[in-house]
Amino acid sequence: MHYACLIYLDEAKFAVMSQEERDGLVNAMLDNDEVLRQSGRYVASNALQTPLNAASVRVRNGKLSVTDGPFAETKEHLSGYIIIDARDLNDAIQVATGIPVSRIGTIEVRPIEILERIEAKA
Repeated sequence: MHYACLIYLDEAKFAVMSQEERDGLVNAMLDNDEVLRQSGRYVASNALQTPLNAASVRVRNGKLSVTDGPFAETKEHLSGYIIIDARDLNDAIQVATGIPVSRIGTIEVRPIEILERIEAKA
């Protein structure tokens, strides 16, 4: 089963790190991706740009609303994701504990649900 490991960071914690520490963290994340690839657990991953470059889109009663930034007003924001293959939630949690950013951020682990088209009955 595939699981999404959603990576949340408080940008303030990242901002106070030296460039060497940030580079080390990025390299550790890429090394972790390679370990997951070699174990057959890796599906996909990407970092996301900061909320300054984001927009939230809502359509209510046919009216479009676009606001700058993420939906929630929190210190931590979604900064990336890793899609993994795991036996179950406990296995996925074990994999998430190895994600280097878990030391300064939060990793939310969620099973991925594959949606299938439902045909209307005649």
